[in-house]
Amino acid sequence: MVGVKNLLSGAWLLAYGAFSRSASTASGSHSAASPTSSGKYTQFTIPASAEAGAQLIANIDDPEAVDAQSVCPGYKASNVKESARGVTATLTLAGKPCNVYGTDVDSLDFSIEYLANDRLSVQIVPTYLDSSNYSWFMLDEHVVPRSISDRQASKQDSDLEIAWSNEPSFYFKVTRKATGDAIFDTTDSVLVFENQFVEFVTSLPKDYNLYGIGEHIQQLRLLNNLTLTLYASDISDPIDDNVYGSHPFYLDTRYYEVNDKGHHTLVASDKAAQSKDYVSFSHGVFSRNAHGQEVVMNPEGLKWRSLGGSIDLTFYSGPSQAGVTKNYQLSTIGLPALQQYFTFGFHQCRWGYNNWTELEEVVSNFEKFEIPLETIWSDIDYMHGYRDFDNDQHRYPYSDGEKFLDKLHSSGRHYIPIIDAAIYIPNPKNASDTYDTYTRGHQEDVFLKNPDGSEYIGAVWPGYTVFPDWHNPKTGDFWANEIVIWHKKVAIDGIWIDMNEVSSFCTGSCGSGNLRMNPTHPAFALPGEPGNVIYDYPEGFELSNKTEAASASAASFSQAATATTGGSTSSSTSYLRTTPTPGVRNINYPPYVINHDQDGHDLSSHAVSPNATHSDGVQEYDVHNLFGHQILNATYHALLKVDEKKRPFVIGRSTFAGSGKWAGHWGGDNASRWAYMFFSIPQALSFSLFGIPMFGVDACGFNGNTDEELCNRWMQLSAFFPFYRNHNTLSAISQEPYIWESVTAATKSAMKIRYAILPYFYTLFHEAHTTGSTVMRALAWEFPTDPSLAAVDTQFLLGPSIMVVPVLAPHATSVRGVFPGLKHGEVWYDWYTQTAVDAKPGVNTTIPAPLGHIPVFVRGGSVVPMQEPALTTKEARGTPWSLLVALGGSGTATGQLYLDDGESNAPDDTLDVTFSVKESSLSARAKGSWEELNPLATVTVLGVSTRPDAVKLNGIPVPASGVQYNATSRVLSVGGLQKLTRKGAFSADWALKW
Repeated sequence: MVGVKNLLSGAWLLAYGAFSRSASTASGSHSAASPTSSGKYTQFTIPASAEAGAQLIANIDDPEAVDAQSVCPGYKASNVKESARGVTATLTLAGKPCNVYGTDVDSLDFSIEYLANDRLSVQIVPTYLDSSNYSWFMLDEHVVPRSISDRQASKQDSDLEIAWSNEPSFYFKVTRKATGDAIFDTTDSVLVFENQFVEFVTSLPKDYNLYGIGEHIQQLRLLNNLTLTLYASDISDPIDDNVYGSHPFYLDTRYYEVNDKGHHTLVASDKAAQSKDYVSFSHGVFSRNAHGQEVVMNPEGLKWRSLGGSIDLTFYSGPSQAGVTKNYQLSTIGLPALQQYFTFGFHQCRWGYNNWTELEEVVSNFEKFEIPLETIWSDIDYMHGYRDFDNDQHRYPYSDGEKFLDKLHSSGRHYIPIIDAAIYIPNPKNASDTYDTYTRGHQEDVFLKNPDGSEYIGAVWPGYTVFPDWHNPKTGDFWANEIVIWHKKVAIDGIWIDMNEVSSFCTGSCGSGNLRMNPTHPAFALPGEPGNVIYDYPEGFELSNKTEAASASAASFSQAATATTGGSTSSSTSYLRTTPTPGVRNINYPPYVINHDQDGHDLSSHAVSPNATHSDGVQEYDVHNLFGHQILNATYHALLKVDEKKRPFVIGRSTFAGSGKWAGHWGGDNASRWAYMFFSIPQALSFSLFGIPMFGVDACGFNGNTDEELCNRWMQLSAFFPFYRNHNTLSAISQEPYIWESVTAATKSAMKIRYAILPYFYTLFHEAHTTGSTVMRALAWEFPTDPSLAAVDTQFLLGPSIMVVPVLAPHATSVRGVFPGLKHGEVWYDWYTQTAVDAKPGVNTTIPAPLGHIPVFVRGGSVVPMQEPALTTKEARGTPWSLLVALGGSGTATGQLYLDDGESNAPDDTLDVTFSVKESSLSARAKGSWEELNPLATVTVLGVSTRPDAVKLNGIPVPASGVQYNATSRVLSVGGLQKLTRKGAFSADWALKW
């Protein structure tokens, strides 16, 4: 949930008034505060005008904007020193300073370091960091580490090499030795390095394949005519614009045709011949910079622009996507957190569950309809006046909560509430308006300041608020203490961090001097209030629900017309442009205006202002993109204070490179639109690249009203995302999966698969946690020799073995999907029929997909460990084991299983099982001390060409009654193995021979 202003644009959203918990354009009434007869102060609604920022013109839209490449002189290198480990040099301005968007830095330090054979870095920083002429921020390595260095690395042994030149001005080029191809080339461009504007340019091959540069909602392969803004924004999921997090990293994949002499010729993926085989090389680039940034994609390459900081690039040579992604995490940003087993169950939430009783009713309904439910969530409804760590004692009293949570936990289920990033600051003139969390934080002096040293006071859900200062060494302890105190009252099982961009509903420190008028209502109508009634439905609703759609449309346009006539309009817009002042930074309105998606492009709009000041003197301008990252760090470690032995479970909205070490991420305030279900797949795949595999979106959509068909399809699709949650907005129609009979059936069908393969999910996550591998995977990553897969993002893989091909459009009864690898002997099996798919290589195959059916396929060569579905993961973990063996074309298969207690931070006992099939024999080799007491019940083998004469487990014949063979489907089913494995499925090594 959020607070947003612009929900969607264009055809995606009609005139329906769907807004999230951010700002809408509606404003509430307001009145001056005055004492009542009882001596208490009345409060008011902060006016919407308080959020209005300056109207700026983003440079890409500004007709007067100067192209720095055309007017800046660039640099010349001198004092060059080369060694086996790299190069250092001094860069000096090559001409008259251009000072186009700041003050040019006249001297820079340039360095190349070969960090490892598959990794190198390029750094460019001001020479005089202590000069009074510059106010410079260098990113703290304790907050965002630099890539580690292998002291044995050298230029000679590296996969990459760098060349540089001074003609016509300084440039550098990174080349892959294996292909001779330049993977990063600043030739024919100039380096621009000013105190508020840094720009570098690299050329790229025609029709390049780039992925990443987040966070954005868009297709997986980036367009080559788009400006990507990186600035954390509290906004409700606009397509292509900047949203909640910042991940300045990209993957570049290139395909080559190799001749007999080993020469590599670059091939455009969209023009590669289907009949040929190719090789691919992938590399990654990480720009270690937390400032507001823009990456301008164009057909010839990209321009990377930043509002400050340094150039600190790390190159990862791969050469595979897996190699790049693992290297990026292992060496630089850190490995993703291992999640508790329960987190892979189903989660239910909504904004609008009004009390503990309603939560209990929801849980009871899931049980009634026999739909698995693992965790019930609370949005801001539970809070007293929207205050963190403070329950509303009328609706969510602690005493009733204790009873509810005891019952919930005894059923094997869990509870997770939302916590916002802002802290309410009370009215000092109202003695009854006390708030202990603020009092303790104020005493510890842990809140952000104004430049004059007073507390920075914005406005969020509670009214006027202050914001934790994560640069203060005491703030983490303050935050942990509040969570520990609250946990003693409410036995939470994890934390959902929201509004951590960090958001504020007014521009500037609007609460300073105004605390006597502390608002009780945000500056906009909440969903369902007059002027913001939710009428919208997904596309296609008008075809199946004509009368209801017509009524909703009429009411929506009436509401929109009322809002238009009731507000004031301006006949002209006044834009603010600023020009550089030598040696001075304009913090709030920098001369270069990034294409920020808030109104007016103002960095202060709907956020804490850039001039908010941290305890070390650093201003928010330099670290805005890190607030979410740091609160997730603090929350993770706070939960360790609650229970140091248990893995913390944190889901956060604003993230940065490395946030996956502590938290998962959900896709934010999406809408109940088919487009958002469509884009959820590339969103998830992008976060795989960013090292945050625990990702999901709000199934059925958050904003607006969903409908039966969309929710049916979405509940099935999200069942194959790591984080699986249904969540919707205040006052929208209910969308729990038991609301519609068809959605109930579809959900149970997909959940049956999900809960069966939970051990596979868990194993994938352990591998991601230990090696940096991905969980959700693009087809191109698993099949790197096929250029036709480069842009495929409408289907995906879970690990190497499960492929999902969902329906992503309304009123469809089939879907077209590709089955990769067929020309190389790959075999795919239909999950439901267990038969091999009849498809042709390199073409889309039409797959039947009536409503309620999601096509799922198993890759030949896989062994998938499974248990029986149940209503909770605890129950599922207590069931017998089964193995699904999908034979490859050569009759072989492999698989893995990892087990532990599912929650310990450092489990004492673990188990690793390796499965291997060769010559009609399945072997299991176990290593570790975890005692898995559940027996093995069945083994199902797909692709068995002939009926076996006998089946034996460790030489002991399996009774004929337990062996079945279907000659038509070629499926061998071996059951009744419990007696032969009564000590546990993996208590000893075994082999099943057929």
